[in-house]
Amino acid sequence: MMLPNKLGITDPVTLAHEEERISKVAALRMYQDGTLEALVPGKLETLVAIHERLFGDLYDFAGRVRTVNLAKGSFRFAPALYLAQALRAVEAMPQHTFGQIVEKYVEMNVAHPFREGNGRSGRIWLDHMMRAELGKTVDWSAISRDDYLFAMERSPVRDTELKALLAGALSDALDDATLLSRGIDASYAYEGYAAYRAEEL
Repeated sequence: MMLPNKLGITDPVTLAHEEERISKVAALRMYQDGTLEALVPGKLETLVAIHERLFGDLYDFAGRVRTVNLAKGSFRFAPALYLAQALRAVEAMPQHTFGQIVEKYVEMNVAHPFREGNGRSGRIWLDHMMRAELGKTVDWSAISRDDYLFAMERSPVRDTELKALLAGALSDALDDATLLSRGIDASYAYEGYAAYRAEEL
């Protein structure tokens, strides 16, 4: 489906490339310019700010909680009618331990607050909690696309696989620019965006 966009692009391939380029630059800058450090980890408003920063130059719906129902295959995300209630419940979940942070991330993914871009913004939101609460960052390049997608698909019922993958991908190299760029590329590749390398943007 072709999304209406602020750039007036009508070709879906061109739009996908511009979305990747613009939002990857925004993701890198959030880590580099102190934007993330100024946000409160685990809050909905933080996820909203991340989403708006990634996609605000592209889409009017950036940073806006969806008002329509969403599904992926046979899985239906939280109904729009109950989304506000679901988001309040997720925000109130504890985030003091690794397990709690992953569980909160899983529930936010089930809520799926945005029309598009939930995965990319959600992974930054998760990493922000890991950094703030545990002093760790997620090296997404250490997790294969297939393993991640399978674990996420199962996570609403059983989050064991996801916890194992994330535990094995944690690093204390919070300021490593190469790790950050490599991780952003991997996170985007999960969604099929792999036309650009972050370190070259």
